[in-house]
Amino acid sequence: AGLPRVEELFEARKPKGQAIITEIAGTVRIVESKGVRKAVVTSPEGEEKSYTIPYGARLRVQDGAELEAGDRITEGSVNPHDILVVQGVPAVQRYLVQEVQEVYRSQGVHINDKHIEVIVRQMLRKYKVEKPGDTTLLPGALIDIAELEEENRKVEAAGGEPAEAKPVLLGITKASLATESFLSAASFQETTRVLTEAAIKGRVDRLLGLKENVIIGKLIPAGTGMSRYRNVQLEVDEALPIDEDEAEGDSPDEAPVELVSQ
Repeated sequence: AGLPRVEELFEARKPKGQAIITEIAGTVRIVESKGVRKAVVTSPEGEEKSYTIPYGARLRVQDGAELEAGDRITEGSVNPHDILVVQGVPAVQRYLVQEVQEVYRSQGVHINDKHIEVIVRQMLRKYKVEKPGDTTLLPGALIDIAELEEENRKVEAAGGEPAEAKPVLLGITKASLATESFLSAASFQETTRVLTEAAIKGRVDRLLGLKENVIIGKLIPAGTGMSRYRNVQLEVDEALPIDEDEAEGDSPDEAPVELVSQ
């Protein structure tokens, strides 16, 4: 427990004493042969998945128990990458937020979920291209979700086949270095490598994020700094009539006595 556990979660590392989780829902059977224990999960459709129980691992389930996909078979911390594969993005997001909060709450520290959710969202921003379809993307490439959706939108509009991609969980260090902005990545760490690579590839920073705009001294693209709000002008369609009685006393000469005396 403690901050090492928080670091382990945010860096998306494989936990020590990792728990085995089932990939399918069904009934579990504990089988032992030649000193090797196995948990065999059988789904209602007849599909079977077998998991070897490591020596010394403590079972969390009993023979004949009903399991849901993602349930733990052995004691221990769950690998968040396994949750992503088995249960999807919302499940791993909930797991990371709950586990981080558990550490802080055990120390009497109360943090609003939104702060952790912002970090987790960035950790799950990248997708790995499985099938490029008719897009210009390459198989195995890590691409931002916004860029993937834009590419697919263009291809689908032209009647082509969109790309297929799977979400990838990156630790905060890798996520920061994998950002589209080389200025943002260089300000984080490995500055020489990031800038050298950006120069060799002739990369262009479109200054879409907060950090890169702070670095060069521009307004950040948030709140009133967003371009859509910079030239906002208010127009009044029709002036409201002013009652003469209500308008009296507005002149400085007719200010209340207590204000004049001051």
